[in-house]
Amino acid sequence: MATCCATSFCMYGYDAGVLGGVQTTEPFLRAMGYPTGTYVIPMIASSYTLAAAVCSLMVTMVGMPLGRRNCILLGNLLVIIGASLQASSWSVAQIIVARIICGFGIGFISCSVPTYQAEMSTEVKERGPQVAVTCVFLVAGAALAYWVDFGFTSMTNQASWRLPIGFQIIFAIIGSVGMFILPDTPRWYYAKGYISKGDDVLCRLFDADIDDPAVQSTKQDIISSIKLEEDNKSDFNILDLIWDRSYLRAGRRIRISFMILALQQMMGINLSVYYSTVIFAQVGLSPFLTKLLAAIMNTLFAAGTIPLVYTIEKVGRRNVMLYSAIVLTICMSIFVAMISLPNPSASTQWIAVAAIFVYNIVFGYGWIGVCWLYGPEIAPLKLRHAGAAAGAFGEWLFSFITVFAGGIALENVGWKIWLWMALSCAAAVPFVWFLCPETSGKTLEEIDFIFTKIGSQNRDPTSGNLTNHDLTEKATVTVVEKV
Repeated sequence: MATCCATSFCMYGYDAGVLGGVQTTEPFLRAMGYPTGTYVIPMIASSYTLAAAVCSLMVTMVGMPLGRRNCILLGNLLVIIGASLQASSWSVAQIIVARIICGFGIGFISCSVPTYQAEMSTEVKERGPQVAVTCVFLVAGAALAYWVDFGFTSMTNQASWRLPIGFQIIFAIIGSVGMFILPDTPRWYYAKGYISKGDDVLCRLFDADIDDPAVQSTKQDIISSIKLEEDNKSDFNILDLIWDRSYLRAGRRIRISFMILALQQMMGINLSVYYSTVIFAQVGLSPFLTKLLAAIMNTLFAAGTIPLVYTIEKVGRRNVMLYSAIVLTICMSIFVAMISLPNPSASTQWIAVAAIFVYNIVFGYGWIGVCWLYGPEIAPLKLRHAGAAAGAFGEWLFSFITVFAGGIALENVGWKIWLWMALSCAAAVPFVWFLCPETSGKTLEEIDFIFTKIGSQNRDPTSGNLTNHDLTEKATVTVVEKV
């Protein structure tokens, strides 16, 4: 199970990075007919992110009828089709259509794999490290893509870009074969009335009989949760997303889920991944060194995600995001200052390279795994699916905007586009300080209490933790959720 999920997310990262290393090569441009329009290459690069944004909303409607397993299988199938069409493309129109198909596949995978992992997990305390591990494979996929691209640098034929793009089919096949022999989640089986299948999966997860106390306790928790959701239909008003005065402030929480991943993209990480080679070319480096440094940078980006697995519960979500945003602002400011010089020297070029390297390492640590975890974590029980969908939609929508508009901006205004990224990094500091309380080490009921009107009044703005409250106040939240 872990292998299938890791492979699927590694493919997600690989697909995000593979085009960046080949889109400026002569064989690729020759196959595309040497496109001259300003919007062509950015549209090719960003078309799949727009498709993934649309698909992330679709999953909220078809995710439950299809099931988590079938959504992942469908996503892998679409990637196989899309990657095959990309690798055989001889026109701009074909590769855009192919990347849209891939985008829908990645949309299914990015929304369904974390849910599948969470519902197959038997250790609640591991929710932070599990998401962090998944994101390690996500970013490692992007790094692998650049090394594969770099390995084909010396080739001048069509295989130099078709093989790297087609390579992702291997990930999709492995994920499909593995998921085909795996069951769906116990929660989905119970929700659909397949009680015996749900029992069988729980027994396999716990490696115990159905009469085992742990199995029975988990089963009853799942069935009670399903019954609670069926008996208590949400009265959430869409206007709460704009101005939420409700006690639980569900609208505010969903808004934060969307904003945190949207802000993540505005801080420039996908722009640096997609256009790594363009960035180093603008610094003034040779084509060979440009591709080598792009591969190294994305490897460091992947390496930066690893420490989060061991520190996310100790340091805390809020502190990780807050202090990382401060360092990112400094790094991006140095990078902008160096590349904006009219007559850059060798020393200023390498200072810019060092700044963007540190930026990627810190971003991998502070603004990848935590962001994917924080949104679903703060959403109330009845709207947790909406919180996850809002975050995924924010991620993909602003990924499309930054990659599409960023590619055009890099060609037309050059280094000035990075001023926007530096300002976004700076804006992340007050965003986390004022809007993101600490959730580490807290039950979901305690997280609910933090966001209520009473909890907000009793929160320490410095640490993000609760101050003066008692168990009676927290119990009120549970009652309100069940009414």
